[in-house]
Amino acid sequence: MDTRVAVDFHDHVAHVRLVRPERLNAIDLTLLQDLVATGDRVAALPGLRAIVLSGEGRGFCSGIDTTSLAIEPGGKFPIDIETPIRGAANLPQYAVLQWRDAPVPVIAAIHGFAFGGGFQLPLATDIRIVHPDTKLSLMELKWGLIPDMGGMALLKPALRPDVLADLLYTARVFDGREAVTLGIATRVADDPVKSALEMAREIAARSPSAVRAAKRLMRLCNEELDTRILKAEASEQLALLRGAHHAEAVAAGMAKRTPDFRD
Repeated sequence: MDTRVAVDFHDHVAHVRLVRPERLNAIDLTLLQDLVATGDRVAALPGLRAIVLSGEGRGFCSGIDTTSLAIEPGGKFPIDIETPIRGAANLPQYAVLQWRDAPVPVIAAIHGFAFGGGFQLPLATDIRIVHPDTKLSLMELKWGLIPDMGGMALLKPALRPDVLADLLYTARVFDGREAVTLGIATRVADDPVKSALEMAREIAARSPSAVRAAKRLMRLCNEELDTRILKAEASEQLALLRGAHHAEAVAAGMAKRTPDFRD
């Protein structure tokens, strides 16, 4: 079966892996659908006590599959971001936010790179372990877009406004060490997957009832603010996807030239 996500479940720990290494685990419609289906299935596993989220191959996730971006101004984006599927969240948003709402702690193991949507995906996890040389970027503005996978809802409470503005407006690339300094990652490790699994097994050895209760407390949030931001993300992104500036940003990025934006 052609699947973009695989799961190993041993000793109460579910290891959820992005398995599209030939495309650098790039995000497409199928991967988003597989993530949501996997999240539902894993959350219901009897005996589940912790989850590890990682990506196979050279890096965690390169972000949106760029073939999805090559649309004409006014053209239809291949992923439906207008229709909510759970609460106020559309498919890409829920594929991320479900990990925040999982019943047990979720630990992300990040190596190689995590760009754009691949940067937003681990933001919803409880703990993020990153290789010190991992390259990260909130890269959407490079393509004339904005973060629209719940990234703004997750980042606004977590970062100082000026720090978020720096990452958002410049789309600059930074490494795992800086990610820890900024508060985006929890700690660095030379082998993030090994460290994440060790931590997950340590959590799994605690009282399952107490861990789940602690996770419920961690999940308490401002749902009204979440809803407003998620709806705004989708609305702003739809307008950008239909515009000429996005088309020019994509064309320039593919051709590796400086974009020529017309006012």
